Amino acid sequence: MFFVLSKVLGFLATPSNLAVMAGLAGGAAALLGARGLGSAVMGAAILSLAVAGLSPLGNLLLIPLEERFPRASDEPAPTGVIVLGGAFDTVIAASRQEVALTKAAERLTEIAELARRWPKAQIVFSGGSGTLLFDGATEADLAARLLQSFGVEPERILLEGRSRNTVENARFTRDLIEPRPGDRWLLVTSAYHMPRAVGCFRAAGIEVQAWPVDFRTRGSEDALRPFRSVSAGLSRVDVAVREWVGLVTYWLLGYVTGPLPRP
Repeated sequence: MFFVLSKVLGFLATPSNLAVMAGLAGGAAALLGARGLGSAVMGAAILSLAVAGLSPLGNLLLIPLEERFPRASDEPAPTGVIVLGGAFDTVIAASRQEVALTKAAERLTEIAELARRWPKAQIVFSGGSGTLLFDGATEADLAARLLQSFGVEPERILLEGRSRNTVENARFTRDLIEPRPGDRWLLVTSAYHMPRAVGCFRAAGIEVQAWPVDFRTRGSEDALRPFRSVSAGLSRVDVAVREWVGLVTYWLLGYVTGPLPRP
């Protein structure tokens, strides 16, 4: 039930979706006779799309998330590396019988270098299918194919393919690896997602060290950088707002101990 509710709320919490729905509602109001109200709502929707799409708003929202957790040190060698799902398009992959990657592909491609750097480290992938409709292959199945194509030995790979969200990533991975005192686990995920991911793993009883990848901004120097296309800016705002909403929701539900976990 929580999974379905989270997907519905995620759709409603996406700014571009809200702006379009507001515009449609304004158009409907105008057609039904409330021309003044309808025009005002449509105007507000268009203005919000322009501001979100062309202003630096998306960068301003993402930078605090991306800068929250610096990358861990190389030493000592880790017990293992945990990489979270989100890098595969499972629907396209199932249809085309190919390993289809998303914008978060660096979550996986980074593993090729880390597996080579630490040849004794366990490589753990956590990810099932996070889609509500048009379900396809599981990310774990696709990860197995990709990791082995990188030359990672099958005996080094542990796969967790049941999780559908970050809370389940943490809980199911804990059950899979059974962490022991003195273990050192690195966590690989998109930089903007790292605060929520670390918070969930801590709550599940795994002290992970951050290895952020998939940066969407250059840092503070992008705070005032506008976008050259509305679609690019809207995409950035949508990603950032969904992550902030996810953080606050997880905090209110007790899945993380604070609205913005600390390093």
